[in-house]
Amino acid sequence: MKLAMSTEQVELRDSVRRFLADLAPLTRVRELMAADDDSTDAAVWAAAGSQLGLPGIAIPEEYGGAGFSFAEQAIILEELGAALYTGPYLASAVLAANALLACSDEGAKHDLLPGIASGETIATLAFTEDDGSWEPDAIRLAAVKQGDGWVLEGHKSFVLDGSTAGLILVAGQAEGGLSLFAVDGRAAGLARQPLAALDQTRKLARLEFGGVSGGVSGRLIGSPGDAAAILAKVLDVAAIALAAEQLGGAQRVLDMAVEYAKIRHQFGRPIGSFQAIKHKCADLLLEVESLRSAVLYAAAAVAEDSPEVPVLASLVKAMASDVYFHAAAENIQIHGGIGFTWEHDAHLYFKRAKSSELFLGDGNYHRERLATRIGL
Repeated sequence: MKLAMSTEQVELRDSVRRFLADLAPLTRVRELMAADDDSTDAAVWAAAGSQLGLPGIAIPEEYGGAGFSFAEQAIILEELGAALYTGPYLASAVLAANALLACSDEGAKHDLLPGIASGETIATLAFTEDDGSWEPDAIRLAAVKQGDGWVLEGHKSFVLDGSTAGLILVAGQAEGGLSLFAVDGRAAGLARQPLAALDQTRKLARLEFGGVSGGVSGRLIGSPGDAAAILAKVLDVAAIALAAEQLGGAQRVLDMAVEYAKIRHQFGRPIGSFQAIKHKCADLLLEVESLRSAVLYAAAAVAEDSPEVPVLASLVKAMASDVYFHAAAENIQIHGGIGFTWEHDAHLYFKRAKSSELFLGDGNYHRERLATRIGL
């Protein structure tokens, strides 16, 4: 298993880094946070697709993608996390795309993946409900067959980019078991409500399917009962993808802390010369580099379709949640009072670290899953 980046992967990383610095700097992130709606930066998202092909990087060529592996997608996610990118990459290119790739429905793949790959379609996966549980047994949304189609009734909550998605893949209970359905974001009877969140760089929504107007029409993906296996695979891949994004954020706050420790003077010397600050930075470096090794290994395992993926997913997500949150908190401490102010970027990373810790299950959730998966 190769863990070092190739020349092409380094070039990909540098291209994404330049792209984000030019078109999606933190000043633009703040503007989007302050917007009254949950709209994404359409121009940047379009450029990400047309100039770099980022949404389709890991989608096979037969479905309109670039045909690279998850290892390349993890590099992109790390850069997106470092830049606090607010666009729908995780929702569309990871959650929704992998849900379709994991299914056996070739018709749905050929119909839906090309739009996701080009960036023309913003897609998402609607899994959790009001209790926020990532366990399939917690899903209550019902799907009933009517004629040649299906009607969905119920709700989904904490749906990433759910307010703007043109395609929503919905997990629901049908006769035959847990099933997956494709719903048009403009479907009659679908109501979308943006949710206020601590981290304003994450766009979450609550979706109502039906209500007084009746149900919402959906397209069955595959066969009834297929979704359990699909979602299990998707959530493992997504956990590793999110860990790659968390790695990018953790590295960025470490860089911020070290840079500030060099230029901030007290008692006539840089604060980085004091033992307490030195040790904080050294400990963070050890944690971030350890996380980097784990993420690289897990991403390579996904790329090779290794049977280790389920264990690695919970291991790396728990580790990434702890490391990123600790690094973000220590960055604020090193910056002192200025790090707590709205004007400083340190608190933006702190909020992202917290929201990423909770999304797809927190550290305790994944430690329990890890213990179960290794037979404890």
